[in-house]
Amino acid sequence: MQKKFIGTLFLAAGLVLAQPPEHKAHQKTAAAMSPHQFATEAAIGNMAEVELGRMAASKATNADVKKFGQRMVDDHGKALDELKSIAGKENIQLPIEVDAKHKAVSDRLSKLSGAEFDKAYVKEMVKDHDTDVKLFERESQHGTNAAIKDYAGKTLPTLQEHQRMIKDIDGKMMGKPSV
Repeated sequence: MQKKFIGTLFLAAGLVLAQPPEHKAHQKTAAAMSPHQFATEAAIGNMAEVELGRMAASKATNADVKKFGQRMVDDHGKALDELKSIAGKENIQLPIEVDAKHKAVSDRLSKLSGAEFDKAYVKEMVKDHDTDVKLFERESQHGTNAAIKDYAGKTLPTLQEHQRMIKDIDGKMMGKPSV
């Protein structure tokens, strides 16, 4: 009996370890974040959107991309200010600059110009807003800190609007009709 149990245990462990990487990643994203983890991710995301938005507002050649960049500066700047206020009240220390991943994106985009910049910026914004919407949806539904959970729920509609806007811009730039 004990051999059968141990064999079953090893089999179960093997199945968990043999899961494809994307399944493990999904498990990680489905798990609840701590309020500090969420606030840190949200702060970094907001700072990155403001920084890249400023870049787009000044460098973009496509009028829609320029306008979207300025919208990112305005909306994500406001969201960051609100998050800082909540974090202060909740005794959550936020980062003061973006992480290495976002810095690398900024550095890469800063070297581009013209239509090449516009395409790369739009692609990055589509990816970022898809990620952000999932993050904020999860926090607004499963968050454990009421103030952070409320912030996520209040900010989510704006992120969903940004997601729709950037996908429309992407579609126009690729010659696809908007949805």
